[in-house]
Amino acid sequence: MRRNWTPSIVPIDHDQTIYLVNNFRQLGTAFTETDVEQANLETVITDLMSGQYSDPVRVVAFNTAEHWADDVSQDVALEIQRRLDLAGDDLPSSIEAFIEMHAGPACQLSLRLN
Repeated sequence: MRRNWTPSIVPIDHDQTIYLVNNFRQLGTAFTETDVEQANLETVITDLMSGQYSDPVRVVAFNTAEHWADDVSQDVALEIQRRLDLAGDDLPSSIEAFIEMHAGPACQLSLRLN
């Protein structure tokens, strides 16, 4: 008897790092369907900043060729906060909890003049 076939989540270019956003905190753990070409770090950061995710929980990166996976939420949150600070933009409400959970509350650094 033949088993049901399930498509592979392994990218065609096996030596590629994929970034996925864990979303839907109130509905349980889920990863939003993502096209492999759009699962890169820059796209994930841009999509988070533009409100494409309503309640992100974490960002996970993995590379099947190198045999690793990692929670990169803190790195992503800090990079988003850095970009917002440089641009002088406000933190979008859609990712406010994500940034506070992984980067801490936003704060203005003081410059000491001696």
